[in-house]
Amino acid sequence: MSTGAEVVVNRLLAEGVDVCFANPGTSEMHFVAALDAAPAMRPVLCLFEGVATGAADGYARIAGTPAATLLHLGPGMANGLANLHNARRAFTPVVNVVGDHATYHQPLDAPLESDIDALGHWTGGSVHRPESAADLDAAVHGAVRSATGTPGRVATLVLPADYSWGSAPQNPLPDTGNGDPVGDGPAGLMDVAGGAELLRTQGERAVVLLGGAATHAGGLRAAARIGVATGARVLVETFPARLARGQGVPPIERLGYLAEQATQQLSGATHLVLVGAKSPVSFFAYPGKPSALVPEGAEVCELAVDELAALADELGGALPAPPPPGPTELPTGPLNPQSLAQVIAALLPENAIISDEANTSGVFLPVATATAPRHDVLTLTGGAIGQGLPVAVGAAIAAPDRPVIALQSDGSAAYTISALWTMAREQLDITVVILNNHAYAILQLELLRVGTQADGERSRSLLDLRRPDIDFASIAQGFGVPATRATTADELADQFRAALAEPGPHLIDATLPAWSPV
Repeated sequence: MSTGAEVVVNRLLAEGVDVCFANPGTSEMHFVAALDAAPAMRPVLCLFEGVATGAADGYARIAGTPAATLLHLGPGMANGLANLHNARRAFTPVVNVVGDHATYHQPLDAPLESDIDALGHWTGGSVHRPESAADLDAAVHGAVRSATGTPGRVATLVLPADYSWGSAPQNPLPDTGNGDPVGDGPAGLMDVAGGAELLRTQGERAVVLLGGAATHAGGLRAAARIGVATGARVLVETFPARLARGQGVPPIERLGYLAEQATQQLSGATHLVLVGAKSPVSFFAYPGKPSALVPEGAEVCELAVDELAALADELGGALPAPPPPGPTELPTGPLNPQSLAQVIAALLPENAIISDEANTSGVFLPVATATAPRHDVLTLTGGAIGQGLPVAVGAAIAAPDRPVIALQSDGSAAYTISALWTMAREQLDITVVILNNHAYAILQLELLRVGTQADGERSRSLLDLRRPDIDFASIAQGFGVPATRATTADELADQFRAALAEPGPHLIDATLPAWSPV
């Protein structure tokens, strides 16, 4: 007979979950102790729960299998919810193990008592609360089964402390779990013949919008062939979970973040074919502007991702000619968003992973990197900022043989800056570039777009990150990450090249001009 915590750890391993991003507390100490007897489980300490949940998201986007998180009661899970929201939007499989008070202690309303189940359901995932220690095995199985269904999602296992320290049986792997049923995908999908007929007849009046696994290299190639064969416009959703880029991959344009851009891209469409994507809406509501971005009167259809290649074959499209190589000369002179993008593109190593939370200052990156060496981009799927550094941690652990580049805006870097400490402790091969324009620049833009008249010192002060400037190089060094500061394109190139050549994490504080929307 094992302790309940040992049963949980062993069942996670049996289900293929062998990494746990953790920020534990008292209720989870028996789980922590159980790790000593389970060397196959890799524990990764994070100093903040939002780093743990973001790292689990990044790990699963690259590995294709879930990681676990270990969180302390409801407040610990609440601290991790923002990046669980991003994981939900990315359809990433994550298994949260959330400690709870002992069952006999819960009715006493101790200071840390909270509604963990409600927090778990808030993620749109499933919650698994065993009724006794004997149910732990089945509960873990149900959580993993739920997380790894189609599409992937966040599953939460609530682990009461007395079940964790008490004895529990390790049962044979159940044939079925106690998790929520996992569906087979959306109903009403077009078949290949129907899709071919629609696209042949509609031609350039049709738009194919790609998301999910359709944004991997194979899906992008198939979609580009469809565009060539029919004239249909092909777009990638605004924030894909994992987007293949670079040489050998068609550089398909992403749907614009700004509603005005997206509306123009979709203008004139009579049919919108969704392949792994959701029907597009604007990120926010704006006075006098529509929230739904589908053109009025357009018909929305769906095609399964795994039918995309068959549809391309049916239509007989050839791959479009690759774009001509971009300039290989490194820029010189002042550092600005355009020269920064050129440096990254020119020096990007083969098979890199980019964790992209560059936000406003990253506007030139997609064009600059279109002909760079083959790489993957992980984007801010749910818009909850503070994702970039944690996702880079998870990606680096999932793919230790691949260089990871975290392109990180300054404002959102501060949300989860403690991820640098985990990078240093685990000696992860991550190069962080802080795009430092000393402002919440995206909010400066949004202040104008929502139609306000705010232009006074008090309103501007809430969007400005000066007084004092944030010294990211010093912060990184304090967390154990070697750091430099670049003020010119020449300096950035030298420092980026050196960071890529050395193992372990590095940070470059790239100083950009203060941004203004006018």
